[in-house]
Amino acid sequence: CSYQFGISNCKERHTVLMVDDKEKNMKCLTFFLMLPETVKNRSKKSLKKANNSSSSSSSSSSSSKLPPVCYEIITLKTKKKKKMAADIFPRKKPANSSSTTVQQYHQQNLSNNNLIPAPNWQGLYPTIRERNAVMFNNDLMADVHFVVGPPGGTQRLPGHKYVLAVGSSVFHAMFYGELAEDKDEIRIPDVEPAAFLAMLKYIYCDEIDLAADTVLATLYAAKKYIVPHLARACVNFLETSLSAKNACVLLSQSCLFEEPDLTQRCWEVIDAQAELALKSEGFCDIDFQTLESILRRETLNAKEIVVFEAALNWAEVECQRQDLASSIENKRKVLGKALYLIRIPTMALDDFANGAAQSGVLTLNETNDIFLWYTAAKKPELQFVSKARKGLVPQRCHRFQSCAYRSNQWRYRGRCDSIQFAVDKRVFIAGFGLYGSSCGSAEYSAKIELKRQGVVLGQNLSKYFSDGSSNTFPVWFEYPVQIEPDTFYTASVILDGNELSYFGQEGMTEVQCGKVTVQFQCSSDSTNGTGVQGGQIPELIFYA
Repeated sequence: CSYQFGISNCKERHTVLMVDDKEKNMKCLTFFLMLPETVKNRSKKSLKKANNSSSSSSSSSSSSKLPPVCYEIITLKTKKKKKMAADIFPRKKPANSSSTTVQQYHQQNLSNNNLIPAPNWQGLYPTIRERNAVMFNNDLMADVHFVVGPPGGTQRLPGHKYVLAVGSSVFHAMFYGELAEDKDEIRIPDVEPAAFLAMLKYIYCDEIDLAADTVLATLYAAKKYIVPHLARACVNFLETSLSAKNACVLLSQSCLFEEPDLTQRCWEVIDAQAELALKSEGFCDIDFQTLESILRRETLNAKEIVVFEAALNWAEVECQRQDLASSIENKRKVLGKALYLIRIPTMALDDFANGAAQSGVLTLNETNDIFLWYTAAKKPELQFVSKARKGLVPQRCHRFQSCAYRSNQWRYRGRCDSIQFAVDKRVFIAGFGLYGSSCGSAEYSAKIELKRQGVVLGQNLSKYFSDGSSNTFPVWFEYPVQIEPDTFYTASVILDGNELSYFGQEGMTEVQCGKVTVQFQCSSDSTNGTGVQGGQIPELIFYA
């Protein structure tokens, strides 16, 4: 390119040619300053000589590109920072006002509503990643099509064999392997269209776009076509969103996909929050093998009557899946031998008499034998497991090194004692340990609460009786509360009691409890004096 440039020591204006120095990676620009008159005279002589000469076309071409007789080289140095392709070649906008971006291509391609790209669209995107992303779900240059989804819910999606083969060894074998079939259309009835699109988006765009309602289907697609990094991202997403509501379903799927880490995480949630997990809608969606594994679980932290009711709910849904009437006989039929994995003899007598005995699922002989098991000295033999589950042993994190009492402390007048804490591993808070009366036995009413960023995660109102000692007394939540690592939670209690109580002192900011590290800090919700150094809430009771 050329433009007019003013020279300070010359009254004339000279043409300046800008030449980039590619050998120095664009670190400098070189300017050739040519004297106009000299170039003009030299050019006339050269042109005249060229017309009279009968030289070859190559020599003629070289003579037309004459170097200047007199020139001066000026080098302008730029910053030494290396530039990326996107910086060297900034994205150009089309002539029209509506510039097409990669994100817009993504949005339109998700619905397979492909527009004809603008002329020279390749020049709009500086990187191969962006240009490749334009091809995502795009019919342009597509050499294969997929009909994805079950009959009645299919979607036809375009693909490019080379791109797909680079992203998946299965696609490579399908298109370029020894047994490759030259088909223009491939049917995939076992994968959901949304999940297949999510996989294609990863292959084409190097982007992972997961949603809670499609992540399992996406994991299936990633496993089927051997896209390991996408599969790992799906597992991480599931572990992050794991809760009692979906733990049973994810347990079933993790076994199917052979993901042992995810399976272990599911068991941790199911064991600690067993009653919530068994009462969830997802429990009724599990397969029979997963049902048996849960009913066998020794560490299941739930009352046996809850396990029994959950099994009946599953049986009712299973009857519907098998197109059977939801009768007592059919419920027992679909449960089969899994019924005997329920430890009915370990129920409280009231739970058995008012629940299982009147459900109709048990035969008359089974009901009589279990009643005799409760009452008779000589107990009959039962097909049911008669040994209670071990459940989980709660851990206690004590944050004070000593406790004390004074004649005017610690009083309770409806004010809040509060402390903030964070853990480095996922745990499940089951309750708090609290101090009791320092003036003999007394009863307290306690409202305990657990919050995260102002949102209440769990609360309970109960009473506890203290015997006048300096021991701590547990107060439990209705269900254990799941606590994620590296986030501060607020533990609060409002006590109502006439007697003064013990209080903690010499508090620690960090406590190691087994494999879990707990950090404490003061809470702005505390209005009764509790803090890191002293006060109430001496213990956190949790499962890990």
